[in-house]
Amino acid sequence: MTVSIRDDWDRHWQEFNQTAEQNPAQNYRRELILAMLGIAGSGQGARIIDIGSGQGDMAAAIRARFSSAEILGLELSKSGVEISRRKLPGARFIQRDLLDATEPLEDQRGWATHAICSEVIEHLDDPALLLRNARAYMSASCCLILTAPGGPMSAFDRYIGHRKHWRRQEIEVLLRETGYTPEIVTGAGFPFFNLYRCLVILRGSKLITDVSAGPAKKVSPAARAAMAVFDRLICRHLNSSRRGWQMVARARL
Repeated sequence: MTVSIRDDWDRHWQEFNQTAEQNPAQNYRRELILAMLGIAGSGQGARIIDIGSGQGDMAAAIRARFSSAEILGLELSKSGVEISRRKLPGARFIQRDLLDATEPLEDQRGWATHAICSEVIEHLDDPALLLRNARAYMSASCCLILTAPGGPMSAFDRYIGHRKHWRRQEIEVLLRETGYTPEIVTGAGFPFFNLYRCLVILRGSKLITDVSAGPAKKVSPAARAAMAVFDRLICRHLNSSRRGWQMVARARL
């Protein structure tokens, strides 16, 4: 019997860190986010906060694209913070639970010119609370890029604690209710992202074993091959189609 790691994020990053780095859906989301940030050149003057920074892959992509930007990652799990600091020593990563009312340190208050919240709200019973608390870290008119899964939920999604998958209208309402003005709320990734998600759904609970990579285990060759193929297909189609199951939004504080 497979035991869910619903909210055990320390275990999550220890078990799935290798898979997350190779996941074509993650790579696709990062490209979408980087394109929507609207940052020019090397990112001089940009201060970017990554809400739910995980194991630092998004931060590493930001550093590779915008070498002069400052980066601050906020992450609930201790293991995620430790992995991120090793991966990107030039950025700051802080263990922080944005579901509590703890105020940011003085040098972090109103700090960010840009904010990213990618694949976080589907894990929360109260995503509005997180988005409200995150505002304390943002400057006036901060640009927020938010992504969330749409479409059907897989067995793996449930295993890692997805509460729900989102529709465009729900994301727009959530943003407005928490003090943000939506500029774009859309689906993306049709057709290849949707096709990849269909395969994930069809694989069912077997996918958990396929992609689990603890200390004594590597991601299966079949899973690596499938991810490599879809990585090439998906990332060539950075479109915004209402039929795409990847939800993405840009909003202003």
